[in-house]
Amino acid sequence: MVLQEAKAIAEKIREDLLPHCYRCEIAGSVRRKKHEVKDIEIVIIPKPYETGLFTSGIAAIIGQWQKVKGELGPECRYTQRIHPGGIKIDIFFARPENWGLIFAIRTGSSEYSRVELACRWVARGYHSRNGMLESGNSHEVIELREEEDLFKLLGITFIKPENREVGFENGYTTGSRSDLKWLTDKDYHGK
Repeated sequence: MVLQEAKAIAEKIREDLLPHCYRCEIAGSVRRKKHEVKDIEIVIIPKPYETGLFTSGIAAIIGQWQKVKGELGPECRYTQRIHPGGIKIDIFFARPENWGLIFAIRTGSSEYSRVELACRWVARGYHSRNGMLESGNSHEVIELREEEDLFKLLGITFIKPENREVGFENGYTTGSRSDLKWLTDKDYHGK
């Protein structure tokens, strides 16, 4: 789908979800302004909601779209739906203390998140678990309320979303990444 069409759908989804969220933003390739968009990614901090017989809040909105995976409920961190326009919608659930981490990762690109962000946090002794960064062996949870907090923790300049590609930093290619190790899915996802 072309960016303009996907952006219009994403903005309408955000508009519909926003009254039911403390925070709701468009992420992914729409935020990065890619010309071709394969899916729409939204990151939310939902207000309390109900599922089942007394469906309310975001569940009433999200429940209108065909479910691919991810059950709504108190432990939900992700759900994927199909918009009536045919495009997949990935909705990621965050909390105030991990908003910056989740929003940065879900803005992507996936390779940028893996190489430029996750490899850096691993190299600095952090690991990701249950959507939070923890410090080394102490398991101290690191609050990252804004994307800028993550970039600062990693010692890198904030990069505009449209420039988040592997090897791109501050308008220049970053060159060798020999100082960073490649991650396995276990490192990246904390499983």
